[in-house]
Amino acid sequence: MTEVESTVLAAADALVAAFARHDREAYFAAFAPEATFLFYNLDRPLDGRAAYEAEWALWEARDGFRVRACRSSDRRVQLLGNVAIFTHAVETELSAGGENVTNNERETIVFSRDPAGRWLAVHEHLSAAG
Repeated sequence: MTEVESTVLAAADALVAAFARHDREAYFAAFAPEATFLFYNLDRPLDGRAAYEAEWALWEARDGFRVRACRSSDRRVQLLGNVAIFTHAVETELSAGGENVTNNERETIVFSRDPAGRWLAVHEHLSAAG
């Protein structure tokens, strides 16, 4: 594994860890403001981090949404210059609507290296595991 791949994996680990502990601030800080999101369980794409933050806040207020745990496996990184594509299998334990749920999904997160050298997520695509 190259140093760049390790750095991308560290960025992905930080993002997943923040999500797993329901740390909204750290989680959303891992995304560029212009990041886009495509979730299989949402009826539309989310254009921009602010749109996802608003959706998350709605889930919390309306549904009592709370991430309880998140595990990442089958992790891969593909490097394309200043872009990296991270894919993994993800198992998430959450509560919503008064119920505890475990989701098994596949996820692609596209990272881009900013001018300061930091890898920020610019796109997230979540799919149900098949």
